[in-house]
Amino acid sequence: MRKWIPLVAACLGTFMLLIDVTIVNIALPDIQQDLGTTFSQLQWVMDAYALVLAALVLAAGSLADGVGHKRIYLIGTTLFALASLACGLASDATLLIAARAAQGVGAAAMFATTLALLHATYTGRDRGVAFATWGAVSGAAAGAGVVLGGVLTDLLNWRWIFFVNLPISAITLWLSAMVFTDNARRTLRFDVPGVVTFSAGAAALTYAIIHGGENSWTDATTSWSFGVAVVMLAAFVIVELRQRNPMLPLGLLVRPHLSGSVIGALVLSFAAFSSFPLVALWMQGTLGMSPLENGLAALPMPVVAFLVAGAGGKFLHNVAPQVTIGGGLAVVGAGSLALMLVGPDSDWTATVPGLALIGVGVGMVSPALNATALAAVPPQQSGVASGTVNTARQLGLALGIAVLGSVFQTITGADAGHAGPNYTSGLDVAFAVAGIVGIVGAAIVVGLFSRRSTPVAVSEPEPALS
Repeated sequence: MRKWIPLVAACLGTFMLLIDVTIVNIALPDIQQDLGTTFSQLQWVMDAYALVLAALVLAAGSLADGVGHKRIYLIGTTLFALASLACGLASDATLLIAARAAQGVGAAAMFATTLALLHATYTGRDRGVAFATWGAVSGAAAGAGVVLGGVLTDLLNWRWIFFVNLPISAITLWLSAMVFTDNARRTLRFDVPGVVTFSAGAAALTYAIIHGGENSWTDATTSWSFGVAVVMLAAFVIVELRQRNPMLPLGLLVRPHLSGSVIGALVLSFAAFSSFPLVALWMQGTLGMSPLENGLAALPMPVVAFLVAGAGGKFLHNVAPQVTIGGGLAVVGAGSLALMLVGPDSDWTATVPGLALIGVGVGMVSPALNATALAAVPPQQSGVASGTVNTARQLGLALGIAVLGSVFQTITGADAGHAGPNYTSGLDVAFAVAGIVGIVGAAIVVGLFSRRSTPVAVSEPEPALS
């Protein structure tokens, strides 16, 4: 059993950082009441974490290659724990948002190194078992976050969704220091211009979307923010094309199977997970459910996703990505549209069909994304390929929360957590947007996967992040 201790150390860290993407959802009404936050501040509590994680995960992988994966993993876990403590102690929304951003820095360092550590620790069949276990834990984490968030918020209070990370971090640090070895492989490379331009562009775009929904889509601040986003993202493309060691080698995206996987990852997070904060606000603010009841009501999605990913993985392993990723995204889109069953007189059961369908789609898509991306590139580029997919996941979540929240706020004109005359109309329009994104995204990736390409065969999984 001792040989699996490194797997436990890696899975603990991964589960903790991924569950923090969604664990806050259920606690949003309590955070709003306790700290007096606005709806846009609630959006930033979610997006600060996802944006920083998306912006830094690739760069953290390159940094770890130079100074050692174990060292970066330990530093990231320590920073994540300290930031979690700061989140739990936050006395206002600004401090909480800042601490969430710091959590994202630590999470990026952890996420960028876990699979590389497992790759260096295990060989042969054991490596395959380790990667499969890590994948199952990763897939379950996002859905489990809403349930665990409900339990902790209801039985204790919202601050414990962050305090719970402290003992888990301590165990992770202790195990990791004991079982992992450092394995720096090459000269330190860190694409500072790429990180800065990508982070600034993504943040400006998210700010523009949130500000537009809260205020006006035509006011000066919204317009300037969109302008800054365009300039910085264009600068990112120019920088990456000229960099000798870019954070994201854009040339890889000409491979249809890789670009399809990246788009699929972004669309999956947008269509499947971005509506969860709105569902939580409706269930607790309008229906009067407790956080625990809300968490239990959300169980259909993670349970179905876990069952489909586990049982279906044996049957879908060799199925074309047009079916697994394209078909799965279409199912997610259909599930989001099914959430439009929510009406003024609905109770929580109206969400069950939609959540179950979303779970089916997530279970189909998630296991296939990295496998398809890895098959599209040579083994030496597997880290950046799968890292790009994981970056797209977090970016899709951040943009989805911003877009759906702004659509909801534009329709309702009401503060979140309070039932207004147009409240469920705002929810339904947001669900419709998520559903359309899922279905259109499915059509796009099916088109990409149907193009002629030459995937690179790999005999066993390579690390998702280097």
